Amino acid sequence: MDRFPPGPENEGQGGEGSDDYKGLEAFEGPDNPKQEQLDEYRIRNTGNPMTTNASVKRAGDSEQLKAGVRGPALRQDYQYFEKMTHFLREEIPERVVHARGYGAYGEFECYESMAEFTKAGFLQEPGKKTPTFVRFSTVQGPRGSYDTARDLRCKGVKFYTEEGNYDLTTIAMPVLINQDAMKFPDVIHAYQAKSDDGIPTATGAHDRFWDYVANNQEALHMTLWVMSDRGILRSYRMMESWSINTYLFVNAEGVATFVRFVWKPVLGVHSLLQDEAIKIGGIDPDFHRRDLREAIDKGYYPEYELGVQLISMEDEFNFDFDVLDPAKFWPEEIVPVKLIGKMTLNRNISNEHAESEQVAFNPGNVVPGIDFSNDPVLQGRLMAYQDTQYHRLGSNNFQDLPINRPLCPFTNNTRRGYMRYRIDTDQVNYHQNSLADNTPYTVPVEEGGYEYYPQYVEGHKIRARSESFNDWFSQPRIFWNSLTPIEKQHTIEGLSYQLGRCRNVSVREQNVDILAKVDEGMAAVVADNIGVRRSNNSQVPAEERYNSLSQYSTPKYAATQKVGVLIGDGYDSQEVGRTLATLKENGVFVAIISDTLNPVQASDGSTLKVDETFITYSPYLVDSVYVVGGTAKNQQKFDRDIVEFVRVAYTHFKPIGVASGANHFVQATQQNNLAGVVFAANNPNFGEEFVEAIGTMRFWNRT
Repeated sequence: MDRFPPGPENEGQGGEGSDDYKGLEAFEGPDNPKQEQLDEYRIRNTGNPMTTNASVKRAGDSEQLKAGVRGPALRQDYQYFEKMTHFLREEIPERVVHARGYGAYGEFECYESMAEFTKAGFLQEPGKKTPTFVRFSTVQGPRGSYDTARDLRCKGVKFYTEEGNYDLTTIAMPVLINQDAMKFPDVIHAYQAKSDDGIPTATGAHDRFWDYVANNQEALHMTLWVMSDRGILRSYRMMESWSINTYLFVNAEGVATFVRFVWKPVLGVHSLLQDEAIKIGGIDPDFHRRDLREAIDKGYYPEYELGVQLISMEDEFNFDFDVLDPAKFWPEEIVPVKLIGKMTLNRNISNEHAESEQVAFNPGNVVPGIDFSNDPVLQGRLMAYQDTQYHRLGSNNFQDLPINRPLCPFTNNTRRGYMRYRIDTDQVNYHQNSLADNTPYTVPVEEGGYEYYPQYVEGHKIRARSESFNDWFSQPRIFWNSLTPIEKQHTIEGLSYQLGRCRNVSVREQNVDILAKVDEGMAAVVADNIGVRRSNNSQVPAEERYNSLSQYSTPKYAATQKVGVLIGDGYDSQEVGRTLATLKENGVFVAIISDTLNPVQASDGSTLKVDETFITYSPYLVDSVYVVGGTAKNQQKFDRDIVEFVRVAYTHFKPIGVASGANHFVQATQQNNLAGVVFAANNPNFGEEFVEAIGTMRFWNRT
């Protein structure tokens, strides 16, 4: 367990007040070509006169134009018409899936040349940096849902390379829920809210989804991952994600290699408990958004290493899984992950609509050296993404929006369409011409023109899938084998909660039957929890286990975890001051919490600024608590609030630090062992020991 990762690269850029209004200067980050391009479109309205969209200065903006003070409004009031009609059209169609999301800017740095495998320009030189934009998202819920729902999550990365935009889309599991794109509308229809009442929001805990799983058993594998800790992330900063689909690397000699991508967070992979995720969804629906933004504001930039798994074309059939099956993972122990670079998110967005909402990803956006395999889901996605952008963004010119523009200029023969930004002054817009010397011209492959890998294909036209896709239970069994006992317990809780919300007994029984093929004992516990018969099915004979599938060995740090400091008047300023200094030195985020927002006063008269109150904050929003105590006007309520914070922290296995005068809030009994509780009394190493406990994150041995 490491105590903290590298320190902030931009300390002091922001702070606790990151939700306050900021001018453009507050969003200035490291210079890169994409930011210079976007600066041409960034507008500051503050300090300027109000005008119409035609730049006519406005004399009033609070009342309509009327015939007399009490008279009717006049149709000639164009300024009202412009303001109101724009307001009524402000929203664009939300994404059918991944509607709730959030973005940030970053930079990717290549570790070493990958020329042996790919001619992609951004992967040729060690140290080469490429601007990026990232959008994280959930799947099921609409834009107005909440961040911490148990769900699949997506991470789309747009690389603004010198050869054009490259879009790498990944999800927080190494397997997908369907094996052919034809079935994607079906699983989403089953997953999302009912058409009659629009219920439920942002959850798969209902009959239709689990009916789909039971009757489309390829879906069980990813569903099991979602029911594990992987389905309820602690933070986007701690999210591992995989490309799922199999792509091709192609080198300069035309040699292709199968490749899958994985992003590994430097902070490790960490999760919420189910109870925390549900409660945070109501307390702070923007929990993940706020967490990401706050870390970047503080200069603790989220970092993700990009890894690739490589399989030679000759070895396509040499594994007990099909390399083209998106519902199967490639075990890292068999197909090692080679880390080839690191992405650092170092700038927050300044306009959620223009940047996060209008960004358009497409797996078809690749650069020379990256190509497509015959993965049936990937093949379907190559059409679907482009069409959805036409629908959502209202024009075939969506790629000219600032967030989607490539850094290198694009020239072709497309013209017109809604909201055409470009003013193309040449009159010849067809290929094979003499009037413009046959320009724009195609580019030979040797000079950078994109060439599809000439993979040999043959076969009859047929609607079918390879029989090698049809083992639906061995890998889910391996995943289950690879989990630690506490991870298995959490997965059973996830399954029991979701299936327990299903009202149809047959749906519950059908799912217990397929769970038994994964593990008989697990299925029996779930069956008992949800009130149905146990299954007679037997688990498949797969006994492998892979450490890479568990979160147990993931890196752990105290840095960027949030500690709630529970404090009132009369505290020991020296002890508290030393502790807060130690927390800051180790990169721990701190929220000072008291009964009011008035500064708290120490016994020596010094004061401390309060960030939150017991009314505005919740014990579920912090990773640990530091109990200081003190006096308050309503002492009884103050003490009750502290006791509640301690209770939640203790029952959720979180670290607890106890100041010298606060021992009465945390006392040993025959029922508890106080694992992970650090006391300051007579302990000169309290600060260091508390940081060590924070870095441990959870104390599963606590009683």
